[in-house]
Amino acid sequence: MIRVIVVDDHELFRLGVKTVIENRQTDIDIVGEAETGEELFRLLEKVEVDIILLDIVLPDMHGTEIVRLLRITYPKIKILAISPANTMETVEAMVDLGIDGFISKRAGTMDVLLEAIGMVASGLEYFGKDISDIIYQIYAAKEKTSKVSREFTKQELRIIVLSQEGLSGKQIAERLSISPRTVDNHKNNIFRKLGINSTLEMVQYALRKGIIRMESVYG
Repeated sequence: MIRVIVVDDHELFRLGVKTVIENRQTDIDIVGEAETGEELFRLLEKVEVDIILLDIVLPDMHGTEIVRLLRITYPKIKILAISPANTMETVEAMVDLGIDGFISKRAGTMDVLLEAIGMVASGLEYFGKDISDIIYQIYAAKEKTSKVSREFTKQELRIIVLSQEGLSGKQIAERLSISPRTVDNHKNNIFRKLGINSTLEMVQYALRKGIIRMESVYG
């Protein structure tokens, strides 16, 4: 049997999942239900589980926080995320944390849910079509950003980021422990590469291309 805990703050959803599973006589056993992250972790102290069906929007904790804690305390448990609202930021964060599957309440059906549980239980990943489309967009954007970023040196990227923060040339020089003249030289190099003439145009370009991200420069 596949032991599942359903974590969702909507009772009707939990009841619907349980009813369908019982009526179809599947090899899935709902061993517990929780409305909050706190309830989930209390439940995990009492029952053994294979898969957690996790709504990522809960009253007390966000799904990313729950997944992060689960990966530390219960690394062998599979996590199948489910949510009605899926932004690129949320999907990227959940995938980076290593979830085993992600389906959308808007696009998913009970048949899809049962299929996802079965695949995750067998050691595979399952991502609904709409989630897969978002993941593709994320990695396509990352690849595009990576190619654009390679046009600049690391120091030039730092200067672009600090310029976006509104720092003056003198302030940037102090932050990077270089001279204001060196900052000006780097900016001129950037302007020449882009065919522009101002810091404002430089920042606008970087924002359009998505290269102004602190972690990409300082990480």
